[in-house]
Amino acid sequence: MLTPEQRAIVKSTVPLLETGGEALTTHFYKIMLAEHPEVRPFFNQAHQANGDQPRALANGVLMYARNIDRLEQLGGLVNQIIQKHVSLQIEAAHYPVVGSCLLRAIREVLGAEIATDEVIAAWAAAYQQLADILIGAEEKIYADVAAAPGGWRGGRAFRVARKVAESAEITSFYLEPQDGGALASFEPGQYIGLRLVVNGQEIRRNYSLSAAPNGNDYRISVKREPGGVASNYLHDQVHEGDVLELAPPAGEFVLADSDKPLVLISGGVGITPTLAMLDAALLGTRPVHFIHFARNRSAHAFRAAIEARHARHAQLKRFYVYDEHADEAQAPHAIGLLSSAQLAEWLPASRDVDAYFLGPKPFMRHVKKQLRELGVPESQTRYEFFGPASALE
Repeated sequence: MLTPEQRAIVKSTVPLLETGGEALTTHFYKIMLAEHPEVRPFFNQAHQANGDQPRALANGVLMYARNIDRLEQLGGLVNQIIQKHVSLQIEAAHYPVVGSCLLRAIREVLGAEIATDEVIAAWAAAYQQLADILIGAEEKIYADVAAAPGGWRGGRAFRVARKVAESAEITSFYLEPQDGGALASFEPGQYIGLRLVVNGQEIRRNYSLSAAPNGNDYRISVKREPGGVASNYLHDQVHEGDVLELAPPAGEFVLADSDKPLVLISGGVGITPTLAMLDAALLGTRPVHFIHFARNRSAHAFRAAIEARHARHAQLKRFYVYDEHADEAQAPHAIGLLSSAQLAEWLPASRDVDAYFLGPKPFMRHVKKQLRELGVPESQTRYEFFGPASALE
């Protein structure tokens, strides 16, 4: 339990975290990944290399220190961490490893004069407080999911029933439980955890569920990333009939109950969670505005599927934007960077809408800015990152 004195000490380190937090977390990951190979599968090395993971952790540590005496302010961040941990199957036994490496990094980066025994003790208590919160919440989710119809805990074997190319870059995998048992439902927008062994090395990844729940299979749609270890393995070495290990669905970026007009905006492979959201929304009568950005027609996945839904549902309006275009037979609705004026034409007349968007970070930054300028309430805009979270401002 944190004492008032320890809370004060933790808050006193905020200025140091504001200026040197990323150096601290970079050193933390260097220590942990070098000395504890058992935790390496949980971390995407590409996110380490480009600095996204240390940057995201630095922001999280800073937010925690700033709000150490009012943790309710961290609700969204904590829930996001919990859901990511659940999808990767993080267990209570992993927390002491993280804690010891974090305290060591604080001592080594800040130096003994600043990181005194009192500072280390305060941060040890603060870390344990957070760990207890996360462990308790994650254990409840694990238990609830395992007890739900078709649910399970840990890894479960799934057979690749079908493998379908959706574009020049994206391939879908239809996954059925190998045991033939019931299959847990999920909320549109959630993702599954996938455990792979590539060249003898275990890795874990999250992939959005790209089709609505049907009780029979899950569908993930994976973009081949240049140099991507997991995506290239799935595209090149996983075939129909192969078996993969999945963790249950997780994630808080889900379609909320509402009767407001729905706006779904996606860029590239960011289309995947919006597909399940779209199908769920089309079960009702709310207007849906579906806006998708792709590099060109060959990279545009699921166009035929969206067109089929558009033909069946009068409530659905769809718009496509390409970076480049040469095929007049399947022209997009716009080419290049979308202007606020063009987006305004495609949105409902009232800005009282629910807007969900997902894609590359520069794309999301642009969309967030445009929605704000066009008067869509920020409380009604929702987004998620495929990788570590970061600020969009």
